[in-house]
Amino acid sequence: MGLPDTRFNVNLSILFTELPLLERPAAARAAGFTAVELWWPWVDAPVPEQAELDALRDALNDAGTRLVGLNFYAGQLPGPDRGALSVPGEESQKFRANVPVAIEFAKSLGCTAFNALYGNRVEGVDPAEQDALALENLAFAARAVGEVGGTLLIEALNAPESPKCPIVSAPKAIEIVDAVNAATGLDNAGFLMDLYHLSMNGEDLDEVIDRYTAKTAHVQIADNPGRGAPGTGDLDFEALLDRLKKAGYDGWIGLEYKPGDAPSASSFAWLPAPLRAAP
Repeated sequence: MGLPDTRFNVNLSILFTELPLLERPAAARAAGFTAVELWWPWVDAPVPEQAELDALRDALNDAGTRLVGLNFYAGQLPGPDRGALSVPGEESQKFRANVPVAIEFAKSLGCTAFNALYGNRVEGVDPAEQDALALENLAFAARAVGEVGGTLLIEALNAPESPKCPIVSAPKAIEIVDAVNAATGLDNAGFLMDLYHLSMNGEDLDEVIDRYTAKTAHVQIADNPGRGAPGTGDLDFEALLDRLKKAGYDGWIGLEYKPGDAPSASSFAWLPAPLRAAP
């Protein structure tokens, strides 16, 4: 694949998970990568012990890996949850408690991109009530992120795997991005374009890229079917990433795919070693 100008990062919450969390940054660096992203690592602790935060920060720094993206608390991920901020009660409260903690941690590592996953529909709760809560929490997060010059990311998931999540198309995610920016006036919310999820939804990826790249702040990739490495499915990533570049996208491409049964380090054969370190 001719991708010499693309900046790749590895998602350490789906790759290298055969290793303990604190060993993953060094493993990514050994595989040639200098940039990483993470889902919130402590699924049961939106506010973990400071020692745990310090240990992860040290592991990232010691490995020479740059953190370029971090999810806010999103419940059990991977697992049954798809976010927390639209879920009334304790989960929403956990999200709000997590926001300053995640921002402070990321800021200490130079990371300013934060993914805020919406959440599943809750039986017995009016969807309009959930949407109002979500907008309130997203605006809260966007204002907090704005204080560090950061970007709030809104991601569309896919309906087959996340049937209870209402954000399962690019147009819907863009609608939320626009609503948050209108609510805050900060214009610091952006679309997280995950090409795997959009492909699973049956969306026309070329059209999505052409229409929404201007509002896209981060891109993630995995092949489809299977959510494996590029080359294991049907998506033409060389063409897709080239189209993104031509549309004006020059940000990070997050590798958020499943490595299969082999160790994660063996899943990068599709990407020549000299192209793995971020330029």
